[in-house]
Amino acid sequence: MNRMSVLPHRRTFVVNGRFMGRPVTGVERFAHETLRALDQAMPHALPHTELLVAVPQGVPDKLGLKHGRVVQVGRRQGHAWEQMELARFRPELPLLNLCNTAPLRRTGQLVVIHDAAVFALPQAYSWRFRLAYRVLHRLLAHSAARILTVSAFSQQELARHLNVPAERIGVLAAGGDHMLRVTPDDGVLDRHGLRQRPYVLAVSSNHLGKNFAVVAQAMLRLQRPDFDVVIAGGLNHAVFSRSEQSLPPFIKRVGYVSDGELNSLYQHAAVFVFPSVYEGFGLPPLEAMTLGCPVVSSHAASMPEVCGDAAVYFDPHDPDACVRALDQVMKSGQAGRQDLGARSLARSKEWSWQRAAQALAHHLKEMA
Repeated sequence: MNRMSVLPHRRTFVVNGRFMGRPVTGVERFAHETLRALDQAMPHALPHTELLVAVPQGVPDKLGLKHGRVVQVGRRQGHAWEQMELARFRPELPLLNLCNTAPLRRTGQLVVIHDAAVFALPQAYSWRFRLAYRVLHRLLAHSAARILTVSAFSQQELARHLNVPAERIGVLAAGGDHMLRVTPDDGVLDRHGLRQRPYVLAVSSNHLGKNFAVVAQAMLRLQRPDFDVVIAGGLNHAVFSRSEQSLPPFIKRVGYVSDGELNSLYQHAAVFVFPSVYEGFGLPPLEAMTLGCPVVSSHAASMPEVCGDAAVYFDPHDPDACVRALDQVMKSGQAGRQDLGARSLARSKEWSWQRAAQALAHHLKEMA
């Protein structure tokens, strides 16, 4: 008698793809890279599984998944799309949300909340944004949704501010190895004359939590150093309290840069400085370490968890402490910086997007 073969049950997860229509910051980078790594891991980590990435109208497919597809849903955009149209799309399927927000009227979903900054650093946000995200995160945390975050630090912060047991919040760390796929664009070095002297790299941000004002104050206190300071990103004149033309000549602006230019800046920098006072994870230092760049970082929030003993730390509220930390690294000479860079590279290997994908697959299996 012939035996009929039984086909394995095929599972489908809907993914909230709203992030695909937004500029890429750390949160969007996390979503893109985690999904790409999950797609690669699916044949063995989640066999017989498909990802259905729902996006608003007009959002192109930038993922190119082998084990999933992108579908355009509804007519709205933004929060309205998420709370109304995504909420109604394939409600029988579990929903994966990777970027802090999720539809409230949906059961069977997993939500990654990256940090508790709207509670811990309220002055960094408008009152409308702060109120909306506080309410949203509290409702999600006390619903049937599974909550994940990106570090042990954020796990404890969210547990405290959302009043839920820490063991209810899973940890799903990030990676920096996407920088290894980026082709460096050394043209940025030639355009700005960055091959003549060693330089300290800083990335400017207007967000209060990134604390760029401390780096600005530290740089302006330097007295004709034997190195340059390179600032990528926009320059907030309110932070510097002076015009661009009056900045010391050793401070060089390169403006907004591409991933290739940033890769080159990391690789050729003598040191990368990161002054943030609040981070759920802290992707830029890990990107720098992945490329072997020495890191000087604040000792706040998740930074010691991410950087370990591979960074020189300073108090993010003290510009003089930042100056001393930079001075320590620069005066250690090329040999000292190479040693710190080697430690950075070794530390970076403890984090990867593949590791994040494996952890995510574990949580998805429990949902299915």
